Amino acid sequence: MSLLTKNVVRSFFIALIFVLPSASIGIADDSLNTNRARLLGHILHQQLGSQHYNQNLSDIRLSQTAYDLYLKQLDPQKRFLLQEDIDQLQVHRNQIDSAIRRGRLDLPLAGREILLERIKQVKTITEAILDDPLDTDAAEEIETDPDKYKFSVNLTELREHWRKNIKFQILSRYIGLREMDIGLDDEGELLPVDQQTHAELLNKARENVVKSHNIFLERMLAETEQDHYDRYLDAIARAYDPHTNYLPPTSKEDFDIQMSGSLEGIGATLRDDDGFIRVVRVIPGGAAARQGQLEADDVILKVAEGTAEPIEITNTRLRDAVSLIRGKKGTEVRLTLRKPDGRRLVIPIIRDVVEIEESFVLSTAIDGVNGNRIGYVKIPSFYRDHSGKTERNSTDDTRTELMRLQQQGISGLVLDLRNNGGGSLTDAVSVTGLFIDGGPVVQVRDSSGSIRSLRDDDKDMTYDGPLIVLVNRFSASASEILAGALQDYGRALIVGDDHTHGKGTVQAVLDLDRFIRLRGMSQYMPLGAAKVTIQKFYRITGDSTQERGIIPDIILPSRLDGLESGEKYMDNALVWDRIAPAIYTPWKAPSDNLKQLQQRSHERTNNSDEFNNIRQAAQRAAERRKLTTQSLRLDDMLKERRQLQEEQKNLNTPHGMPSVEVDNGNKSREEVLIESLKDDPYVQEGKKILADLLSLPAAA
Repeated sequence: MSLLTKNVVRSFFIALIFVLPSASIGIADDSLNTNRARLLGHILHQQLGSQHYNQNLSDIRLSQTAYDLYLKQLDPQKRFLLQEDIDQLQVHRNQIDSAIRRGRLDLPLAGREILLERIKQVKTITEAILDDPLDTDAAEEIETDPDKYKFSVNLTELREHWRKNIKFQILSRYIGLREMDIGLDDEGELLPVDQQTHAELLNKARENVVKSHNIFLERMLAETEQDHYDRYLDAIARAYDPHTNYLPPTSKEDFDIQMSGSLEGIGATLRDDDGFIRVVRVIPGGAAARQGQLEADDVILKVAEGTAEPIEITNTRLRDAVSLIRGKKGTEVRLTLRKPDGRRLVIPIIRDVVEIEESFVLSTAIDGVNGNRIGYVKIPSFYRDHSGKTERNSTDDTRTELMRLQQQGISGLVLDLRNNGGGSLTDAVSVTGLFIDGGPVVQVRDSSGSIRSLRDDDKDMTYDGPLIVLVNRFSASASEILAGALQDYGRALIVGDDHTHGKGTVQAVLDLDRFIRLRGMSQYMPLGAAKVTIQKFYRITGDSTQERGIIPDIILPSRLDGLESGEKYMDNALVWDRIAPAIYTPWKAPSDNLKQLQQRSHERTNNSDEFNNIRQAAQRAAERRKLTTQSLRLDDMLKERRQLQEEQKNLNTPHGMPSVEVDNGNKSREEVLIESLKDDPYVQEGKKILADLLSLPAAA
């Protein structure tokens, strides 16, 4: 720690003692928490201001952005606070930066006090609502998008909002009980019930909702002052960019979960998104990946242990949500999801450990269009074991598979980076080197403006033939570096969604305890950590991969078309920009006939039943996103369920992703992979593009 930093912290600590003289040995827990939060806010603010990539965030912009984020996570669905509460808190909107400097915690303390009072009022209100009779035939509806309605102006309006919300929960639970307790016919339709069974199920649904609702409110009432401090500090961190966070100290296990979001039970990474638990990535080889319905950008609304009553996890701390989702291998967890297109569904997942082999690079040779053999290589992530427990890494594994495929005489290659969320930067560079004869791969700039180029200095190429790279919206970070470099060198045709995710930044984790070195401060440790964006990626052309991602050479229809998914739709994302290009020698254009390749692909997909189904699904999803009102008439909800079931039947596995789950041990992993690729429209179109690439004459 520098002398200047020591003096700043020492001065702040002395000021803190003058503010609260009780800050000494034997102080009360509340005083300790308050002093700790003040010190923590000061250190966090100082480190973010000096370490973050964006050094140009003004005080007023920081205050206003942090306030908006804080308010959004305080009551994300506008179910508790009244407009008068918002007006009361508004005074803090322009003062957060100065408050942190002065050691003031007025906003989180005021927010907690107001919220607790409203939760108690809602508890009384909803107890009365749950005793009221339920009219399942009333023609009424509820708006489900919080961005489209305002905070209630009074308790009467708030009560009506909760009445509709509870009715929706009861009717949804009724439909779920009919599905589980009564069953479905061969077409997936709900079996009919008589009036007595209907009444019994409706009563059971009400009882279940009462139980779940009480658990939800009690959990919110149990949140501590420290929980509110932590969320406030995280809002300040996220004001810089969506990948900068404050990570509060917990047990080592919980701390690791918050840094990686890793869940052993289902195999997914999650994040707390303003009170909602959102899926970041489904881990290859995990239980969720094998089940096939959980996808990135899904929001988990409720969690149930098998057939038990679902527990709502909105406004729940990430570690509490994790504790509900995780469990013993072989047990079932049911997740109630809200899909990015607005659909709600319940999916069952049998908890399991990640099948390691499923997360490694895999490959096979498949039949090409003209009787030739085409190679297929899937890189689920850019992995490298730095612990020394294994020697596996994605570079060596990819090299091995490429050499194996070339021994089989392939005439072209499809490299699949769909749903690859990134990983080891080292491997992104070295895997690129398997396809080029050396040169710069990516440029990295830090907050000082210093730029360095990461290069492949190995002149040997493992594969130099025709190459197609498949991407989608969930191809991010390191996979965008690989795809971008291959595109910039003219080494490959990039094929897939209209853009990749667009994460072009690097984060570092700062242990905040290391900034405490003064006597008397150890009582405030541990302080936790800060995940801070410190660098930005740039392609060798000078263009950033941030926000825009990689734009494919050939764009294919996707059922995610029109969906606001990706970095550019995240709050406070860093913007796209460019720097000077690196010095590099292009390979050669992958095709001088790109327009012809695009035209042929467009004609094929226009005449393809599979791609037309995908287009129709995307169009229906776009229409559904606009229609955010939900009917509260039971017959309407049953009709909507039938429509969603029908849509689901017309969809392949999510995003056409291949499955490699072995069929009861009767077939090898490669045999299962080959079969699944036959049903993957994107791989099949990739094969046809390769055939065109091989057959079209070079332009003069």
